Amino acid sequence: MSGPDPAIKISNVTVRFGDKVPFRNFSLTVAVGERVVVTGESGLGKSTLLKCVLGFTVPESGEITVDGVSLTEETVWRIRRRMAYVPQEPELGEGTLRQWLEHPFSFKANAHLKGNLTRLPELLERVSLPGDLLDADVGTLSGGEKQRAALIAALLLDRKILLLDEPTSALDQKNSLAVVRLLRTLNGVTILGISHDAGFLELADRVIPFPAEGV
Repeated sequence: MSGPDPAIKISNVTVRFGDKVPFRNFSLTVAVGERVVVTGESGLGKSTLLKCVLGFTVPESGEITVDGVSLTEETVWRIRRRMAYVPQEPELGEGTLRQWLEHPFSFKANAHLKGNLTRLPELLERVSLPGDLLDADVGTLSGGEKQRAALIAALLLDRKILLLDEPTSALDQKNSLAVVRLLRTLNGVTILGISHDAGFLELADRVIPFPAEGV
């Protein structure tokens, strides 16, 4: 009897941008609830790997499945609703932080989760952000504040798969530790992350060295 489908399965994926091949024949399987962190030198295509899983970048060859569903033009929107993505440098647009955090719940697909906004005070405290930051203009936030705000936004959506691109790169050791402690409490949530942060690597069930071009 076969087990459950992996949360993410990347099979022999090659990405090409003209003459540049960030990575070739890369494979990785992430089990449901597993926390995997990919690490390696800058410029090798690690962020591109996450964009492939999201369907933002289309590989030259190979296959990606999420919860057993093959990622295609027909399935990409359905698959994205299973995941939340936190980029290294989040763009928060305009308005207050509160408005930005509330905006996703104005969409029909997320309206049933609007009650999760009651968790905001707790989540802000968990990542060492003051409550009055909610009324601050997002343009005044520091890089580290934006990273933690983007993580909170992802958690409010209750997605079972988190894709995290260097989520603690703008944080000092204390705030990085706060983020890691919060992520450790997420039962049943699958994490595929990219990081050079030694503290964040300790979160991982597995650390995957990312290969150079042609490997």
